[in-house]
Amino acid sequence: MSLLLENKAQAPSHQARTWSPKFWYGGNLAGWTKMLIHNRFAVDLRYLHEAVLITVTALLNSTCRGVEEAIWGGRIRRTEIIQPPLFVIGHWRSGTTLLHELLALDPRFTYPNTYECMNPNHFLLTEWFDTVLFPVLYRMLLPERRPFDNVAVGWERPQEDEFALCNLGLPSPYQKLAFPNRTPHEAYLSLEALSPRKLRHWQRGFLLFLKHLTLRNPKRIVLKSPTHTYRIKVLLDLFPTAQFVHIVRNPYTVYASTMHMWKTIFAVQGLQRPRFDGLEEHVFDCFLKMHDKLDEARPLLGSSCFHELRYEDLVRDPIGQLQVLYDQLDLKGFEPVVAKVQHYLKETSGYQTNQFDLTPELKARIRQHWAPIIDRYGY
Repeated sequence: MSLLLENKAQAPSHQARTWSPKFWYGGNLAGWTKMLIHNRFAVDLRYLHEAVLITVTALLNSTCRGVEEAIWGGRIRRTEIIQPPLFVIGHWRSGTTLLHELLALDPRFTYPNTYECMNPNHFLLTEWFDTVLFPVLYRMLLPERRPFDNVAVGWERPQEDEFALCNLGLPSPYQKLAFPNRTPHEAYLSLEALSPRKLRHWQRGFLLFLKHLTLRNPKRIVLKSPTHTYRIKVLLDLFPTAQFVHIVRNPYTVYASTMHMWKTIFAVQGLQRPRFDGLEEHVFDCFLKMHDKLDEARPLLGSSCFHELRYEDLVRDPIGQLQVLYDQLDLKGFEPVVAKVQHYLKETSGYQTNQFDLTPELKARIRQHWAPIIDRYGY
């Protein structure tokens, strides 16, 4: 008998598309080739046609990248990131997406959207052409909602920049989404074990993406990725005055939701039939390592550079919690954003999260592994 019983969120009243294109259609040929080599070309036969299509689109993306470089390359290299990014961090399924979308409502900020993260090699060249001239076609290329939690999807919505780094050809632990039965690039979580050469390569790729975003819109960038929670030390080397907002959520819910998310994404995005070997141990271990890295970085962060909040408090009182966040980080100017937040909350008022029923046995195992974190945050 399963230790986890899931009650899925109530489906929307209309029939939503559930098909989703693979993230890897936005990659370049060099990155895709390296990814195949690292994973020993372990594509299952049933997905061979998708690998061929990804190869074709990777060639097209590389061509478009060359055109973009010819047009904008000099301007990109001369672009300066004047304002340090604001990073939304936290474990997967802890509420980082909600917080990212709320902060993105502030017109003083910019953010990488879904189109830019899925097509980072050429979005300066193609985003307007694709999404403005062919809006109906491009809406059809996305599911209406994420398959694992029913959150609305859109090309213009804020997106996780780790996908952009993947499609730019940087090694990433997210390659496991394509090859769920292979060992991922674990060293690219914290980045601290990389050789100086590999670390510089990653830093150059990350900064290049941020320069593209800044050239497109020279505002302060709000970034969100759970992976950045492991990387605070490296990110501070790049941006000594960067600010970080850490969101936490009930670890019992986080465990169940994270397991559900990985299983769903492996099935949707994978080029292998996932076996889920060691997945439970992976989730337990990553959670602890993330908090270890966060604790190591805390002494480096002043009170005006770091803020922590609970997902449950944000859902209960979003405007009040955002006001506290703005005050803590000295962001100022929250009042003009209130109306936008209220409109967002009205538009999303019908959303329901997935509900999970955990057996007493599973709850005991979660507590056994994560007791210090559970106790620290009062769950």
